[in-house]
Amino acid sequence: MLADDHKRVLRMFDDFEQMKEENDPDDESRQLLVENTCAELTIHAQVEEELFYPALREAIDDLDLLDEAEVEHASAKQLITELAAMQPEDDLYDAKFTVLGEYVRHHIQEEEKEIFPKAKKAGLDLEGIGDEIRQRKLELREELGIAPAEAVEDEDDEPAAKTKAGRRVH
Repeated sequence: MLADDHKRVLRMFDDFEQMKEENDPDDESRQLLVENTCAELTIHAQVEEELFYPALREAIDDLDLLDEAEVEHASAKQLITELAAMQPEDDLYDAKFTVLGEYVRHHIQEEEKEIFPKAKKAGLDLEGIGDEIRQRKLELREELGIAPAEAVEDEDDEPAAKTKAGRRVH
C-alpha cells in the first residue's frame, strides 16, 4: 500500500514536470496538482510516522535509517508548508515543488530498497500494519475532506485527490 502511494505521487511529480516542459500557462491546474500532491504526501508521511516507523523501530537494529527517514519527512513537510502559503506565480514556487519532488524520489528509493526489505526480513505483521495504515488513511482523508485516492483514480484516471463533493482539494 505504501509502495502504491509512492507510485501515485511520482506520477503527480511527473505530471508537474510535463506541465513545466510544455510551458502550460494554467496556474490553477498547476496549483491544484501541487496541493493534491502535498495532501497525498502529508497523509502518507503521517501514517508512516504514526504506525509503520514505530513498529519497525521495535523490530530492527538499523535505527539510523529510520532517523534519516524521519528527517527527510521533516524536510518535505517544511517545503509543503511553504508551498501552501504560496501562489503559482510566486518566485520559487516551481523550484520548491521540484526540490520537494527530488527529496521525495530519494526518500522513496531508500524506503523501497532498504526500509521495506528490512521490514519484511524482520518478520513484522505487515498485513496487520497495512490494515491499521489503511484505516488511518481513511480517517485522515475524511478529516481533510479528501476522497480515497483509489476512487479518484477510478473516476477520471488522474491521481489527484478530490473533496467529497467531487472537487479537488484547494
